[in-house]
Amino acid sequence: MDMTWVTDRIAVGGGIWNEQNMIAVVKAGITHVINMQIEFDDRPLCQPYGVEVLWNATDDDFQPKPPALLDKGVQFAQKALASPENKVYIHCAAGVHRAPMMTLALLRAEGWSLEDALETVQSLRPVVDWADVYVESVEKYISTKYQVPSTKQ
Repeated sequence: MDMTWVTDRIAVGGGIWNEQNMIAVVKAGITHVINMQIEFDDRPLCQPYGVEVLWNATDDDFQPKPPALLDKGVQFAQKALASPENKVYIHCAAGVHRAPMMTLALLRAEGWSLEDALETVQSLRPVVDWADVYVESVEKYISTKYQVPSTKQ
């Protein structure tokens, strides 16, 4: 399973796609999934295991993403993470663009600086390709909803 832990409770990666990978997700302790891919709906795979899914489908089209898309994912993750036993897996098809964007939005909403969030995710998951338009979309969302630093303090 192509999954990278960013914190002890937040993982980012590629698609689940099949039952074998779903079992690996469950064994990793994942209780909630944010699926950013438009290509595949995880809900039928996750349902038998009691894993909650937000299908937050978006194209990997290098176009600005609306704040509502990011807010939907952040709200879902924050609600899940309010219970200390829960773990969240954020994924898209390959874990290169959309899932890292959503992970960045969550980390920023949790108070991480932009620099720390970008560096942490990139160092743990080197395949991440930070598309400027997606980082800008996150920063636009954060600036309208949260008051967090944009650079390392």
